[in-house]
Amino acid sequence: MRTIETDLPGVLLIEPRIFEDSRGYFMETYNERNFHRAGIAEQFVQDNHSHSRKGVLRGLHYQLTNPQGKLVRAVNGEIFDVAVDLRRHSPHFGHWTGFLLSGSNRRMAWVPPGFGHGFLVLSGTVDVIYKVTALRHEAGERCLLWNDPAIGIEWPLSRLDGAPPLLSPKDAEATALGDAEVYE
Repeated sequence: MRTIETDLPGVLLIEPRIFEDSRGYFMETYNERNFHRAGIAEQFVQDNHSHSRKGVLRGLHYQLTNPQGKLVRAVNGEIFDVAVDLRRHSPHFGHWTGFLLSGSNRRMAWVPPGFGHGFLVLSGTVDVIYKVTALRHEAGERCLLWNDPAIGIEWPLSRLDGAPPLLSPKDAEATALGDAEVYE
């Protein structure tokens, strides 16, 4: 596999090796030895599957207690995936990075603990699979406002044909960065 550094140190794009022929393709989506070599030595404890339709925006989510690292991939469809540094003492605090993940580019994203995470669905539907390094801790769950001008995420909203993103009630009432509880 190949790892690609992003604008935020620690957040990585991962391109797995693809073995393709007339029958289809094969790829390893996780190999502990190869991930350790790439500097991702965390233990994964849970796999999640999210199915969404075009225009759904999920996030920006994080757990203040039991922070989760996430290994994210779209198995079909396409998302714009975003990570925001929420470590108060980081020189990159409040900065974001984003990238396209899709069933066709087969890329994965590593979002380490200490970052908020979210995605916008750009295709008709999408299936997102992600591994996490900590179990869900509902009392520690937090949500950062997806369109907070203090962060300035450049979501590709033009891909939604003029429709606003579809948000859960929790995401619609999220907290701005200036008021958010973050990692020390």
